[in-house]
Amino acid sequence: MPADAPILGIKRSEYVAVGWSVLYFFSLLSAYSMLRPVRDAMAIVGGVSNIKWLFAGTFTTMLVATSAFGWVTARYHRRQFLPWVYYFFIANMLIFFALFGYTEREGIDQVWISRAFFVWLSVFNLFVVSVFWSFMADIYSNEQSRRLFGIISAGGSCGAIFGPIVTGFLVESVGFKNLLPLSASLLIVAVFCVFRLRAWVRKRDEQTGAPPRKLIGGSAIEGMRLTLSTPYFRAIAIALLVANFLGVFFYIYLAELISQTFENTNEHAKVFSRIDSWINGLAFASQLLLVKPVVKRFGVSVSLMILPIVSLIGFILIAVHPVFAVFVVIHVIRRAATFGFRKPTNDMLYSVVPKKAKYKVKNFIETAVYRGGDLASAWIVTAITALGISGGAVFCAPFAAMFAGLAYWIGKEYRRRDAAYSSEENQ
Repeated sequence: MPADAPILGIKRSEYVAVGWSVLYFFSLLSAYSMLRPVRDAMAIVGGVSNIKWLFAGTFTTMLVATSAFGWVTARYHRRQFLPWVYYFFIANMLIFFALFGYTEREGIDQVWISRAFFVWLSVFNLFVVSVFWSFMADIYSNEQSRRLFGIISAGGSCGAIFGPIVTGFLVESVGFKNLLPLSASLLIVAVFCVFRLRAWVRKRDEQTGAPPRKLIGGSAIEGMRLTLSTPYFRAIAIALLVANFLGVFFYIYLAELISQTFENTNEHAKVFSRIDSWINGLAFASQLLLVKPVVKRFGVSVSLMILPIVSLIGFILIAVHPVFAVFVVIHVIRRAATFGFRKPTNDMLYSVVPKKAKYKVKNFIETAVYRGGDLASAWIVTAITALGISGGAVFCAPFAAMFAGLAYWIGKEYRRRDAAYSSEENQ
């Protein structure tokens, strides 16, 4: 076997970087997924009917955060701002830990702090993951992204499996608030990985004679401007909005069903953690074993179309058999397809764009657009609840078909950009 022959698509010269990238993503998703069931349980504390207002708060906060991030990326190099993004969220976790402990000791109603936590974790999730993938798209080439992003995503899925398992075992015995310091410690590991990857990039650039990396520049709203003015980015944003709408349909109905079946916040968190474990297990298998050969053999379009096709079939089945078991199974399969195929493939889309777009456009789409889609979708789903699960599924089915068409076009445009992409654009 040649010295640099790929193993699982990884060349020997890439082992160190991929190892740190996998640990980095594992730590991030462990930190988040440990708290995600708690967040979902918090949505029930304030009443399922108020979820749309939680999405409104999340969207508003996300707009402010995205503008601030755009300003920072224009003025500071990633080696400066990336660790501070995580330090900021670590501090937030410890503040919430103190607030939950104080309100519990004093017997103060936790409904408002629960709502604040839901909004904060929703912002945290998209922000840190978006920044992670922007970093990955920046340090790996287009060719490397096709080989490596599936493996790196699988590392994240291991973390997403680990987190809910820890929550399921510990939440009833130690209480949800005591998961916050543990989650914060995992973010510290992620920061360490950033420093190691930074050192690897610096060494690689010295060996290859690459010029010093420049500031990204641009304005605080550059991501919004580029998204609105570029058909490729607009299509990605619209596809995300449609995907969000379909996902929110499942989220709101699932929250309602769980709130009717189980009694308290810790039980709700445990049920959500079990569902997340099933989703993440399937997603991990897809990322590790399927996404790379699917992309290699059938192309990006097919990999992107898996989620909308699964969604369309799922809505048809729910319309015919609107029962809880079918609903949960389709939800698990959809979410597994989202993380197993759509997410790693979608992250590849930014490997054929300039560095400015990798940070600014990707961050804008996957934060402000994403949460704006959540907000709009929550109101739409609330408006169609009178149709019931079956009627709502019929309403959603045409959107799934439209989603498939968008996915095909985006994959086709990716191929065109891939063929024309110049290495100078990413310097």
